[in-house]
Amino acid sequence: MPDIFVNYRTSDEDTGATLIERELSRRFGSERVFRASKSIKVGRRFPQELLTAVRRSSVLIAVIGDRWADARTADGRRALDDPEDWTRREIVEAFESGALVVPVLIGRATRLNRRDLPAELGELADCQYRRLDTRNADADLARIGDDLAEALPRLAEAQRQLAKSEADQPEARNRVGRVDGSVVQARDYTHRQNGGIGNVGGDVGTFINTANGPLHTGSGEQHNEIRNGGVQFTGEGANYFERGTVNQKFGDRREREERDEREERRRREGRQR
Repeated sequence: MPDIFVNYRTSDEDTGATLIERELSRRFGSERVFRASKSIKVGRRFPQELLTAVRRSSVLIAVIGDRWADARTADGRRALDDPEDWTRREIVEAFESGALVVPVLIGRATRLNRRDLPAELGELADCQYRRLDTRNADADLARIGDDLAEALPRLAEAQRQLAKSEADQPEARNRVGRVDGSVVQARDYTHRQNGGIGNVGGDVGTFINTANGPLHTGSGEQHNEIRNGGVQFTGEGANYFERGTVNQKFGDRREREERDEREERRRREGRQR
């Protein structure tokens, strides 16, 4: 059930309405913010969907641009004077249901004058408004969200729950040097492949698919040498090709260094004999 209904006129400020809806959805959760083109599912009957959403919402945001009051119907009448105009009907329904109605003036739109409105909408001119200017959009959107969180404690609680949920998510940190190609975040990455090591999913370290040439996924230096059509290498982790097969070698550098020292001592002792 939505808490916030975003009311707007498509020939006036549908872009501003989208901006407001997305910011409020980010703060409070998408299911709590109703905007017709986003919230009404395909094939549903929009008159009933609109009226139901307005009646269940606690706040109606009336998005008002400089063409809002002067929009015309197909036969040339002022849209606000048409009882069937949906922008008008939604606002009237919000007042009748006791919702908090907040006009948001976009850009250069001026404050409403009761004399310019139909009697059913006169109350809208008395409602305290907020303004959204593209030059100050971040601050203006933040103020609108703060005002709603203060007016409706359940919105403030929804925001805290969302923040807690995001904080509980594990954070992945990657450092990438020079890359020719694509880089994919490894956390929560699932890849299906044929053959090889099978399926990779969840938290992974370095994942490489369809590699051409030698690879090194450990630390330290890697030295490649062509040998009988294959590759000889050193380094802490690498894949290499030798005579048509793929070989892998992983291990602790200190262990390898100690093993190399022992082999070198044996070679020296052999030469001395």
